[in-house]
Amino acid sequence: MNNVYILGGAQTDFERNWSKEGKNVVALLREVVEDGLHNIGFDYEDIVRLNRENKIACFVGNFIGEYYINQGHLGALLTEVHPAFHGVPSARYEAACASGSVALDSASSHLRAGDYEVALVIGFELMKTVDSKRCGDYLGRAAFYEEESQGIEYPFPKLFGRLADETVARYGLDTKRYLNNLASIASINYENAKRNPLSQTRKWFMSHEQANLRGGETNPCIGGLLAASDCSQVTDGAAFVALASEEYIRRNCSGRKPPVIKGFGHRVAPMKFAEKMKESQKNEQILPWTRQTVIDAYRRAGLTVDDIDFFETHDCFTSSEYCAISAFGITPCGREYEAIESGRISFAGDKPINPSGGLIGCGHPVGASGVRMFLDLYKQVSGICGGYQLEKANNGMMLNIGGSATTNYSFIVGNSI
Repeated sequence: MNNVYILGGAQTDFERNWSKEGKNVVALLREVVEDGLHNIGFDYEDIVRLNRENKIACFVGNFIGEYYINQGHLGALLTEVHPAFHGVPSARYEAACASGSVALDSASSHLRAGDYEVALVIGFELMKTVDSKRCGDYLGRAAFYEEESQGIEYPFPKLFGRLADETVARYGLDTKRYLNNLASIASINYENAKRNPLSQTRKWFMSHEQANLRGGETNPCIGGLLAASDCSQVTDGAAFVALASEEYIRRNCSGRKPPVIKGFGHRVAPMKFAEKMKESQKNEQILPWTRQTVIDAYRRAGLTVDDIDFFETHDCFTSSEYCAISAFGITPCGREYEAIESGRISFAGDKPINPSGGLIGCGHPVGASGVRMFLDLYKQVSGICGGYQLEKANNGMMLNIGGSATTNYSFIVGNSI
């Protein structure tokens, strides 16, 4: 297999509200592209040159810009960022919250095939253009809208609340203990986010005790067992990653090779949540497709969970991160609480999850989240995370899901040998 390397990237500040700043989607894209190019030592003339040589393409991840910003044809928007993108192959990729990962997968596939030598991957979403109720309705289109979301207020907290119910029932868990574990997941992600200067909640306070006080005015229940503290954020933001082929690195990298994609996985489950639960009823895993995605990534990388130093996972809700613990293989199914209660997944643990703060702490601009997680894998293994840098970060794994764990993507990034 031809290796795909990571040259670097950039992320916007997820705390910002671009509508309040009076800035549009082109301003968002221009900022992340120019920051990303600067960080990898490129300028617009490099894009023009590589395009003249047929060696560059762009891959844009976005979920539902047609609703949030009344704009489709999103891959072509890069031509509004700078004339250097005129003529550059570019297209938009979509798979709900896994849209960024689809863009990454498509980019790396083209590089492995030898179609291009450099791929620029940009994921973005502007979500604060509408009120929270309309935002929830738009996000509901990541589920089977007609049956699972239409006319339902905040459908996704309810869907992942059903995942929480199923987890408790399937494994015979004590509900109070399970909710205490969800509160730990939330408080860990908020605490991690305080170290991340680009996270949305770095100035917020959320203790374990506060997260465990569900049902009150400050932490209302919004989906079965789940409360506001169990939910990821509504976020404006973009992330940029530049990938390069083996041939490009051979010609342009005289020293140590940059971090590399070691493995990936991609599986799709039934779209309807009830169908997922029906099909997995006799399976040890509640979400076997998610687990298989991770297994595929391990197999392609020739690695196991023992080789992974840290994880970035799709904590759209605490119930999804809880299930991810066994999907990664950190614990067996039904014993995820062991990794939480022992501190293994905390920042100082041996299997830290979401040192960035995750979707709960860092933020969740839907189309950007897969690219942002991937960027954080790169930053950790490169040792450039600053205040949230882990001591040991040779190999990192991410899990990015779209819908109610319908589209599943996993990538393993590590230092080149």
